[in-house]
Amino acid sequence: MKLTIRIKLFLVMSGLIILFVALSQFLNREFLEDYYVSEKKKHLMDIYSSINDIYQGDPETISLDLEIMERNTGIRIVILNPKLEAIYHLQRIPEDPPAEEPPPAPQPRSDDLQPANSSPAKPEMKQSFEKSLVYMNQDKLAEGKAVINLSKDPRIQTNLINLATTLNNGDYLILNTPFTPINESVRIANRFFLFTGLLIFIIGSIIIYFFAKKLTLPILQLNDIAQRIAKLDFSQKYPVKTSDEIGQLGESINSLSTQLHNAIFELTEANHKLLEDIEQKRKIDEMRKEFISSVSHELKTPISLIQGYAEGLKENVNEDEENKNFYCEVIVDETKKLDKLASDLLDLSQIEAGTFRLERSSFDISKLVATVMEKYRPLFSEKGVNCTLSAEPGLIVFADRFRTEQIIVNYFNNAIHHVDQQRFITISIKSLQEKAIVSVYNSGPSIPPDSLDKIWESFYKVDKARTRAYGGTGLGLSIVRAIQEQDHNRYGVLNRDGGVEFWFELDIAVNPAG
Repeated sequence: MKLTIRIKLFLVMSGLIILFVALSQFLNREFLEDYYVSEKKKHLMDIYSSINDIYQGDPETISLDLEIMERNTGIRIVILNPKLEAIYHLQRIPEDPPAEEPPPAPQPRSDDLQPANSSPAKPEMKQSFEKSLVYMNQDKLAEGKAVINLSKDPRIQTNLINLATTLNNGDYLILNTPFTPINESVRIANRFFLFTGLLIFIIGSIIIYFFAKKLTLPILQLNDIAQRIAKLDFSQKYPVKTSDEIGQLGESINSLSTQLHNAIFELTEANHKLLEDIEQKRKIDEMRKEFISSVSHELKTPISLIQGYAEGLKENVNEDEENKNFYCEVIVDETKKLDKLASDLLDLSQIEAGTFRLERSSFDISKLVATVMEKYRPLFSEKGVNCTLSAEPGLIVFADRFRTEQIIVNYFNNAIHHVDQQRFITISIKSLQEKAIVSVYNSGPSIPPDSLDKIWESFYKVDKARTRAYGGTGLGLSIVRAIQEQDHNRYGVLNRDGGVEFWFELDIAVNPAG
């Protein structure tokens, strides 16, 4: 059985109470009688000193003082002159004598008084009890010593403690007091103390139980908190209510819990950041590989075409002028594509590296979109595209005009390349919560859900075959993403009924006049 600290404390304190009661019983039984006698002797010596201080040889002058001493202390006082004649002896008179005079009390016979432990007095040596004490200690009394002994008065069969000594003028002083049966007193005292000890044990045990509970409760709470801390649970705190050792320990536990929680939280955050950095590094490495592969793929085709057609011209494969012009047009077209790819790569690298700064200014976004639409009017006519603009008039934004036009151009190119047989494109401009929302909708097939987030990556194309039919490089939407992130504005794409809508937002100018 595992003993808790509460049970241990209860057992120890209860054991101390039992030990205290038992020890008291033993001390009473062994030493109380000796202590009683010692106190009686000391009391007799005090009475002797008091009498010796006031006695001048005539007991009548201090008889009242002597009577008061006898009445208050219960000590019998007898004074004998050097001839052993009693010159002071208090007569015991009843306080309320009967109406009729009682018969005279029988006089004690001198042969009934004899010192304790002495042989019966012979008829010719009859003497009083006090005189016998003087005779027995004559030598010591002659030296002025005070003699104390225990004896028994044969007349009344009572044990007495006696003191015999001489006073200042040579008279003898006899003091005696009854020696109460101390064994009976000790037995009664021990019995009473046993009862009181049992009562104290019961009451003390109850008090100790609740005290031990109150004392150990904080320890149990601290133990529970420590176990929780061991399991990395820092939710519990010890309520410090005292400034003693328990309170100080509680403060230490609380401080330790807080510091461990902060340390583990910081380590967890650092670990998460490290994992994120590792994952980011892995993604960057994959993107780098993908980027190199994509660039290589985009460069390979135009370079191969340029090389092939250039070699054809060199070898005069086609001698007629028309074929030669066609070869030259292909070489020029592929060169333009390479130039466009290099320009997009340069823009993207600068934006993502943060080496450029957006030059913001206030301008009318509707006019800018209308201007771009006008540039694309011939292309719209060539492809039979119906392009419309729906805009709030006078909507002034605060943004980089050149980069905003670059976003619009990329959205237009993307819409033209993916418009379906309906050939319908709609541009919408509206304000919403201090933002201008520009959206470009084109009729056509929706984007697969798993590609909605990937289309913003460099060189990503929904067409897995990476067809060159549209001449796109796959960098336009990446440039849009980089510009908007630099400008801290949102962008996105939504699949609508019968088409796809690309959108981005700009800050509305706070002070358009400025």
